[in-house]
Amino acid sequence: MARIKGGMNARKKHNRVLKLVKGFKGAKRTQYRIAKQYVMRALAASYVGRKERKRQMRQLWIARINAAARINGLSYSRFMYGLKQAGVEINRKMLAEMAVNDAEGFATLAELAKTKIA
Repeated sequence: MARIKGGMNARKKHNRVLKLVKGFKGAKRTQYRIAKQYVMRALAASYVGRKERKRQMRQLWIARINAAARINGLSYSRFMYGLKQAGVEINRKMLAEMAVNDAEGFATLAELAKTKIA
């Protein structure tokens, strides 16, 4: 049986990596060995970034809730404690949405939280 050389498979593997470094500059884009290192690093960073985005969104929601709660005379922690005492189970994402788009609804929740604390 004739020997099959690995040239086509190697070229396919190289092209797969080189396609991922589109937009990079210099040797990072043109040389396979260097491009492979930068692709591995970029993929690791994008994995971390996907986790970090969730943290940043939660921070944003908390900041918005805190700002709206302070307008209604409560701190964030007192507001959340009052809601917990009242048995209101609304997540932070929805509370932040209410704080931005439905100030009246948020004010009623703040009053409910105040009555349960005091």
